[in-house]
Amino acid sequence: MSPDEQSPPDPLSDARVAQLVIENALDYAIFTLDLTGRITSWSPGAERITGYGAAEAIGMDFAVLFTTSDRSAGRHRAELERVWRDGRAEDSRWHLRKNGERFWANGVTMAIQAPDMAALIKVFRDETRHRLAEEQRVLLLNELNHRINNTLVTVQSLVEQTLRATDVDGAVREDLTARLMALSQAHRSLVEQNWAGAQLAAIVERALEPYEAGEARLEVDGPPVWVSPQQAVSLTLVLHELVTNAVKYGALSTPEGRVCVSWNLYHDEDGQRHMTFLWEERGGPPVETPSRRGFGSRLIERSLAADGGGQARMEFDPEGLRCTIAMALSSPAEAPVLDVARARRES
Repeated sequence: MSPDEQSPPDPLSDARVAQLVIENALDYAIFTLDLTGRITSWSPGAERITGYGAAEAIGMDFAVLFTTSDRSAGRHRAELERVWRDGRAEDSRWHLRKNGERFWANGVTMAIQAPDMAALIKVFRDETRHRLAEEQRVLLLNELNHRINNTLVTVQSLVEQTLRATDVDGAVREDLTARLMALSQAHRSLVEQNWAGAQLAAIVERALEPYEAGEARLEVDGPPVWVSPQQAVSLTLVLHELVTNAVKYGALSTPEGRVCVSWNLYHDEDGQRHMTFLWEERGGPPVETPSRRGFGSRLIERSLAADGGGQARMEFDPEGLRCTIAMALSSPAEAPVLDVARARRES
């Protein structure tokens, strides 16, 4: 009989398929437990990861896989209680191999749904390499944060001492020191998010926080908007200039004045993300159009222009200053996707 004439192999039974999956899933520990946590079956993957053979693992309390501190805190019992209560319990923590070595595992324990069986099944994967790599990344990032913070403190001290030695006007010294402090605030916001970027609401809140004082003088409204690290620095400097101006000359210089801050997020036809931002003052001293642009206005424009072509429009309405900002938010990583979308639209 030729190969083409041979009959197809008999289909595998469900039980055989399940057995083959367990035997070949060597990257995963798969084992069953009774309701007290005693191990009742043990996969080759479980032996490979933990070092315990099936003969010694079966009948053993699964608590032996937990660290001493976790066992003392009753984390193994808490996991069983969650399964009894919710039907499943996810678990990500350091565990112990037979030789006492620690390993990081992520997995789940579930109740087996069968009318003639009351048991649990636990599946986890050894993710130690990924965990150690992440811890190394965090360690390096913390060291970088520490060095940047020390550098900012040193720069601030050098600037202050240099300006004092040259008899620079005190107001100029204060303005420059405040701008350096604004950079430090941007740094703290980025540290909180591991330099992945920052939420715009957090940037606004930090900039306005010293001036709230329990008074309903500040109105803030806008959806969640995530900005890049560079955009976070630029917007922090912009907000610092706006707040400083409002406190010295604008709406926050009088008890009756108030500031409304709002923003929105939208996508254009190519899928690129954009943000519009509005700073609006009301109830302060009458505003006059300045005869020349000050350093603060130039700083706002240059900060945004250097960050992807953002634009700011300052309107000196007699009732209060209004600053409107428009900027693209898409990161360089999104460029290939946006290029494809743009090419399809133009074709």
